[in-house]
Amino acid sequence: MPGSNKPLPASVASAVLAALLLAPVPAAPQPSEPAVDLSLESAHNVNEGALHFLAAPPAKAVHHHQNRFRIDADSLATGWVRLLQCHDNLDAVPRTQITFREGFVRDLKILSYNDIESAWIEGASIQLVNVRRGARLCLAADTRALRNTGNGYYSLYSGPYMRKFLDGYYPMRLTLEIEYPTELLSLISVSPESQPGFRHEDAPGLLRMDAIFEGMLQTLAQFEKI
Repeated sequence: MPGSNKPLPASVASAVLAALLLAPVPAAPQPSEPAVDLSLESAHNVNEGALHFLAAPPAKAVHHHQNRFRIDADSLATGWVRLLQCHDNLDAVPRTQITFREGFVRDLKILSYNDIESAWIEGASIQLVNVRRGARLCLAADTRALRNTGNGYYSLYSGPYMRKFLDGYYPMRLTLEIEYPTELLSLISVSPESQPGFRHEDAPGLLRMDAIFEGMLQTLAQFEKI
């Protein structure tokens, strides 16, 4: 299956699915634990945004971001796809948020969470208070992520994904699955291409990507209408 490591057009990627990151919101740290626990990640090695895949996972468990997109027949006409998203091993912070781009998300719902004091929806974001180390959160939404590029071709852009605190980017894991109707679409390419730290597998009707990285990651899956 052909692949490409050409960077995604920023104007397109940012217009589809906003930064799916947990961005700290200014708040007074709780005295019982630090605002962000990065004790095992040296400041000398902090990434400043460049994408770098990690061939071996960090010794310490890191934030694991999981997305599952479902494309159906209506998606080809409207661009809307169903999204199920979970976050595991969240960092301990007093206040944080998960943000989506206004106008590109609808029917946003919190499905479950644990080791988080409170969570609620605010516009196109989910606000979290007093996240404890190792917390988990799952949500569902419709997202306008599928783009008709003409001549029977469709693209699903996703990201940028990042784990950012202050000016640094820290390791995280992304698992991304795209379910698509094989009677309507065939997968023709995936970007980035497979490499140490980033792999993708294609089974009939299901594309799976798994990455361990630091910096900012955007993905692209291209389909052709049958």
